[in-house]
Amino acid sequence: MKNILFITILAFLASGCSQPTSEKSVVPDQVADVSGWHANFIDEFDTFNPENWQDQPIWVNNEHHCYVRDNEFGTREVSNGSIKLKVIDIGEKRSCDNFNKYGEQHPDTQYVAGRIASKNLKEFVKGKWTARLKVENSGQSGMFPAWWLLGARNNEPPVQEPDENICWPMVGSGEIDIFEHHGDGGPDHYAARAIKSNGECDGGDWQSLMLVQAAQLNEFQEYSVEWVGDDVIFRLNEMEVYRLPNEAAKLSEPFFAILNFAKINDSPMTQNWTMEVDWVKHEVWK
Repeated sequence: MKNILFITILAFLASGCSQPTSEKSVVPDQVADVSGWHANFIDEFDTFNPENWQDQPIWVNNEHHCYVRDNEFGTREVSNGSIKLKVIDIGEKRSCDNFNKYGEQHPDTQYVAGRIASKNLKEFVKGKWTARLKVENSGQSGMFPAWWLLGARNNEPPVQEPDENICWPMVGSGEIDIFEHHGDGGPDHYAARAIKSNGECDGGDWQSLMLVQAAQLNEFQEYSVEWVGDDVIFRLNEMEVYRLPNEAAKLSEPFFAILNFAKINDSPMTQNWTMEVDWVKHEVWK
């Protein structure tokens, strides 16, 4: 993921766009029965289930933190039926074992963060992905929490299968950002987008298939993407907020899910940052 252009966010914030409102959340499988979607995967985070998720220590997008494994420093805390992914300032620089896809190691850093992925565990073609989550104290400089999908043949670490050899964002390594908050643009907004491939490695168009949407980020909201016919539809609390006509066939590979909280500049932190995720599910239409 890259930074959302600051001018795009400023234009959105100046427009005074309204936001959908949310009733109290219902249990995920109740939603499926009403809508015709039926869940084939739900994680309600009563524990950290290694059959659903793995830590993904990786260096991407010039991020200023180190992703750490196994809940070191409390960067992925599971408690009270939710998972909390955090960015934490540990006060002094330490070595970081995160590498990028070119084999370059992340420099020493005093920031640590949490990132989990369903890579090679829960991967699905099309359907509908939803997460119920919130982000406290949004709008701080460098803040970049995200809920997103990546093509299952992506060649970034960890490479665990022989067919994980496709560079981003070519077919097999496509990207869909269901929820992405860029704190430098102010509080209470997020981006939803699909990355349009320019037909070459690392050649992605971040802007042409993107919506910037208002939401109360410090309250639990449901963020989803679904494939319906030829279209890809983004929803906030089941309300359609963005539609990509005729894009479904271009995004038809298996995807895995990612939840992470990134820090994308070296500005000081006054507190730890937390994205709390109540549940994640994938559904199929029946």
